[in-house]
Amino acid sequence: MSLADLPKAIPVHRIDLPRIVLVGKGVLSNLNGICKELGYRKALIVTGKSTFKVAGEKVQWILANDGIASGRSIVEDAQLETVGRVMEDAGRANVDVLIGVGGGRNIDVAKLAAAKKGKAFISVPTVASHDGIASSLASVKGMERPYTVKAVSPVAVVMDSGIIAESPYRFTAAGCGDVISKITEVEDWKLAHANNGDYYGAYAASLALMSSQLIIEGADRIRKNTSETVRDLLEALISCSTSMSIAGSSRPCSGSAHLFSHALDLIVDKPALHGEQCGVGAIMMARLHGLDWERIREALEKIGAPTTAKVLGIKNEKIIEALAMAQGIRPDRYTILSKIKLDKASAEDLAIETGVI
Repeated sequence: MSLADLPKAIPVHRIDLPRIVLVGKGVLSNLNGICKELGYRKALIVTGKSTFKVAGEKVQWILANDGIASGRSIVEDAQLETVGRVMEDAGRANVDVLIGVGGGRNIDVAKLAAAKKGKAFISVPTVASHDGIASSLASVKGMERPYTVKAVSPVAVVMDSGIIAESPYRFTAAGCGDVISKITEVEDWKLAHANNGDYYGAYAASLALMSSQLIIEGADRIRKNTSETVRDLLEALISCSTSMSIAGSSRPCSGSAHLFSHALDLIVDKPALHGEQCGVGAIMMARLHGLDWERIREALEKIGAPTTAKVLGIKNEKIIEALAMAQGIRPDRYTILSKIKLDKASAEDLAIETGVI
């Protein structure tokens, strides 16, 4: 038998998911048990100054009480240089696991540092502002690409809804905006499959779409901002993260609305929160897709998330500029903006028609 007679290898589709996911009030106290179960004896807590006071200090105390040594690495930004410094801290301490405690910035830095060091990563969010809390993707500035890159999936996610409910509500509303935007992002993925021959996974898409529909339908309830309603959002964010892991990319959750947000990040000195920008982007992208964009806007308004440039704190001309340049941020990702080319004039018309400006 020659090599030519051997069956050709089938491409491997690897799915990495967290082994442990804890959601609920007070679950932070279970972190020591998780570390012991997984065999971790040394940990590096990656957190910010304020989030160390909110939860990082408690994490360190919980671990110490069970004989698990831990150090901390304080981060103030999500720059590539900061990732390098955290990697050095992890190397000096010879840790088994990096624990990201805080918002997206802290978690993304810990996630990417863990990936580069070949260490395990545990995600402990203190806010529910976007779907990166349980995904293998990270967004760090200073890299060649202004969007998410592959890092490592958390081996465990510990989401204390009591702590998150006490965080500023703006972050929760932003998380809702991120989830709601999955309506347009899934439509982009379908369009890419139909018009560009891209792979499309119906199961992964359904998970993301179901999450967005549940947040829209529960908009009035979420606005109450209790630990129970925060739990609903956390479960939706986990579902979105899972959809990306199943798809093997951010495709179910990141399309034209996210490209709009990335464009704003590049051209605005002080951009709004990622989920806030994605929610506003979803209003406009839904209009381009022919979806019920008014329903999306209404849900965001009920939740208390921004629906206009003014509430985002971004000038009208920056909204127009971001719309016109969004697809160029990632030309390889086919979206509605690949089909409907926007110049500044048509971008302005779209933003006016949907009430964004």
